[in-house]
Amino acid sequence: MAETKKTQAAVVKKSKKAKVKVLAGEAHILATFNNTVVTLTDESGNALVQYTPARVGFKNSKKKTPYAATKAAFAAATEAIDKYGLREVKVFVKGAGVGRNAAVKGLASAGLSVTLLADMTRTPHNGCRPPRKPRK
Repeated sequence: MAETKKTQAAVVKKSKKAKVKVLAGEAHILATFNNTVVTLTDESGNALVQYTPARVGFKNSKKKTPYAATKAAFAAATEAIDKYGLREVKVFVKGAGVGRNAAVKGLASAGLSVTLLADMTRTPHNGCRPPRKPRK
């Protein structure tokens, strides 16, 4: 019978990741009618932190409130400040939800300085034909 040879597995050491310092970045806020998503990125668009009200602890219809958007933005900003050293952000808001302004206030109250505030909400230019009127 053939003998089996035992080989030793090579121990591979993982190198530690270098701490990334990002002083300026962007905040993308998507405010829908049912939720608010806050994403903090660096200037090239790589996501650093992403928070929603559900991640902070709000469930069901409480996710759509401005208070929930404030708490989610505050939590995202504090994590980005602690982890990456973020100091100033350009804010891009998209959507028509009630958490738009509240999320911007949450970012500012966490200690981030807002250098730009832009509305990126898409508006239709009479593209689709509306549905017909109902019969009487």
